[in-house]
Amino acid sequence: MTAASRPLAATAPGEFSTGWPTLALALAGVATSVSALLIYSLGTMIVPLEQAMGWSRADLQIAVSFLAAGGALSVNLVGWLNLRYGMRAVTGVSLFAVALSFASLALMHTSIGWMYLGYFMLPLIGLGTTPVTWTQIVAQHFHRHRGLALSLVLCGTGVTAAVLPSLLTWTIDRWGWQAGYLTLAALPLLMGLSLSWRYLPSFGTQPAHARSAESLAAAQSGMPFKEALKDRRFWLCNIGLGLVVSAIYGMATNTVPLLRDMGLSAAEAGGIFGVFGVSLIIGRIGVGTLIDRLWAPGVAAVALGLPAIGCLMFLGADASSPIPVLIVATALIGIGSGAEFDIAAYLVSRYFGLRDYGRLFGLHLGVVTLGSTVAPFAFAAMLRNTGGYAAMLMVCAACCVAGPLLLLMLGRYPAEVNSVNPQLDRVT
Repeated sequence: MTAASRPLAATAPGEFSTGWPTLALALAGVATSVSALLIYSLGTMIVPLEQAMGWSRADLQIAVSFLAAGGALSVNLVGWLNLRYGMRAVTGVSLFAVALSFASLALMHTSIGWMYLGYFMLPLIGLGTTPVTWTQIVAQHFHRHRGLALSLVLCGTGVTAAVLPSLLTWTIDRWGWQAGYLTLAALPLLMGLSLSWRYLPSFGTQPAHARSAESLAAAQSGMPFKEALKDRRFWLCNIGLGLVVSAIYGMATNTVPLLRDMGLSAAEAGGIFGVFGVSLIIGRIGVGTLIDRLWAPGVAAVALGLPAIGCLMFLGADASSPIPVLIVATALIGIGSGAEFDIAAYLVSRYFGLRDYGRLFGLHLGVVTLGSTVAPFAFAAMLRNTGGYAAMLMVCAACCVAGPLLLLMLGRYPAEVNSVNPQLDRVT
């Protein structure tokens, strides 16, 4: 145990006892965010859309690029809109608009262009539901146990990944692919809207119950936006995590079709992919606990390298492979997926502070998402040219080795950025 871990643990109860409404709100928001719903539904939707519309899997894969392009724009707008109009207004409007937009996808006809347009517009329409909103209110309340708090909140995507494939499979089997999109339309309204309207601040970025002197001081500390842009650590973080996120996006959307190609039924493939969500939650909580006590880039290098092993296991699998092998491979990828966003949010807050967190984390997500825009085109080309997933698996494994190695070059936390909790600078 490091010297820093004792004061962290000692102060955690105070932060969690006052911050649980923020955690509940942000958890529901992350679980019903437009990006989580689209990413973790696409793998289940691919085969029904392929059968109903006649679209190829390679063409359907490109929808991820349009989703990523829309996401890259939305995360850079939401911080400014929250400051100008208030989180309550921006997020409330976004949740209503997302529900209507998902419902409209049930009206798609045979032109795949409508799907591409929908996947591009949904992140823009739902910009108030992005992780920028949810991680900022958590980072401003939690200081000594920020890693754990962020990991708990970002477990919302794990809940989505664990539950959504089986829910959509059940719905689509009974009422068709259109019912899948109607189900996606209902989830933001059922899980997020009432909490967002009650607990989000009308203006600014910090809930009233979080306005302690420590929170206010932390909100003002950190690098100015322009200075951070010149810092090589910001770009190491962007490139390293961008490689990993691109690979995990590819695996998240292709694992179910890959398993179907091995001869598994839709229910079996969906059930195995449900392990992805469970392992994502385990990865989030485990990594969140460790980065409060250990040097975060070192933790990241281990956690984000595990999907490389999962990809290689899938590379050697076939129709005769035991189900437990497929489950372990999926779980390893899920652990890496669980680590990526909470590590990103933590690294941005610890290396650059909260002064311009919304803009910096939004730009980070935008840059990372650009990689996720290009990657599906490359994956689609590999599927067309090879007729299988081997090339994609090898590329994804390579990205999950190179990306974590770049994060090891970040160095120590800067003491001037962490003035509220200066002992963090001694965690190495």
